Amino acid sequence: MYQTLLTSIENNVLTITINRPDKLNALNKDVFNDLDKALNDIEKNPEIRSAIITGTGAKAFVAGADISEFSNYSKEQAMEMAKRGQDIFFKIERCNKPIIAAVNGFALGGGCELSMACHFRIASENAKFGQPEVNLGLIPGYGGTQRLVQLIGKGRALELLMSGNMIDANTALQYGLVNYVVKQEELLTKARSILETINGKAPQAVAACIKTANAVYDETKNGFDLEIKEFGNCFATEDMKEGVSAFLEKRKASFKGM
Repeated sequence: MYQTLLTSIENNVLTITINRPDKLNALNKDVFNDLDKALNDIEKNPEIRSAIITGTGAKAFVAGADISEFSNYSKEQAMEMAKRGQDIFFKIERCNKPIIAAVNGFALGGGCELSMACHFRIASENAKFGQPEVNLGLIPGYGGTQRLVQLIGKGRALELLMSGNMIDANTALQYGLVNYVVKQEELLTKARSILETINGKAPQAVAACIKTANAVYDETKNGFDLEIKEFGNCFATEDMKEGVSAFLEKRKASFKGM
């Protein structure tokens, strides 16, 4: 089904593994096309409640974009490539089901941008993050200049963007770029454990959390107004009635996504 991805579903969690080990899982057109298809499956497949994105091997999550693919691009071709990447990453960010990045090594350039498009990140102890595009006379093109500022603040983001320096996993944790740092062999277990908790909640409420949190950075939306609307929408669900009943009856709620 996919040229560049390995996928598996376990306990309603889809694990997507970018599988280009000879290129340190670098992003190219095929990876974007496959990610697009996988995201469509996440949205449409009721068996999937949440997803993890990771990379093959112990060395790299995604070490960047495949430079050999775009080295001779014109200005117009470069802008088309950036637009394609941004569209895919917006699709991840706006997905109504949680997507965690399990960063298992280098997350550089497009790899760092991919991780930042996910709803949050968990890193292995050997993970390294950076936007080294300035070393090529470039800047990030897949949303990196925007999301890095959103996640770690303008001063720290500009230092990384302009220096091209990498930060290690513990620095990323200190900066708020990742939620947890764990041993590499525990990375997917930790991600699945978090998603198991989230998957036990009402799907429409989880989707509304994503939608309203994204509105903080969307100038076309008033996040507070959207929160009122989504709060009201939750009251119209069967899951809300089940959640309140379960609370009052001191039992575990059984949410159906209705």
